[in-house]
Amino acid sequence: MDDKETLRVGVAVRRLRRELGLTLAAVAQRSGLSVPFLSQIENERARPSARSLARVADALGTTVPELYDAADTARTVEVARADDSDGGGVRQLLRGHHQLHAMEFTGEHDTAREFQHRNDELMYVADGAAEVEAEGRAYRLERGDTLCLSGGVRHRWRAAVPGTRILLVAVADHIEAIEETRH
Repeated sequence: MDDKETLRVGVAVRRLRRELGLTLAAVAQRSGLSVPFLSQIENERARPSARSLARVADALGTTVPELYDAADTARTVEVARADDSDGGGVRQLLRGHHQLHAMEFTGEHDTAREFQHRNDELMYVADGAAEVEAEGRAYRLERGDTLCLSGGVRHRWRAAVPGTRILLVAVADHIEAIEETRH
């Protein structure tokens, strides 16, 4: 089994935990593992040892092989076609439940609306130009420029020229950001 398969088990752990109506804290108590570590497993940021995975499986009332079987069904490949637009200048690039949220905006955008997301967001100008206001500072982005906003940053943006096309990719709100600590 390769590392990618090992990491995909986190999706199965999260799905089963939610189906059972358990919190991370409840699974932590049952397994003897920490809530941050369990969150990292579920978000595929940590690769549990065989022993840790067995403890998680026991806490969820299942077995490690059953978790791996469930992980196989969590794998998906999706294609977002260019003509999948809603006609309003916004196109969802991912559908369903993912760790990322991705959209493409073409043309005008409601500049009065201020955004503040729980997790990080990346804005890429594919065509045209955009003006962004973030935390009281103004930025002008040209074709090919990228702006990264950490979670919690208040911002608004607008297309600066006709035909502007912007790609926004953000870590989905259901994902808990884990701050790395140095030991």
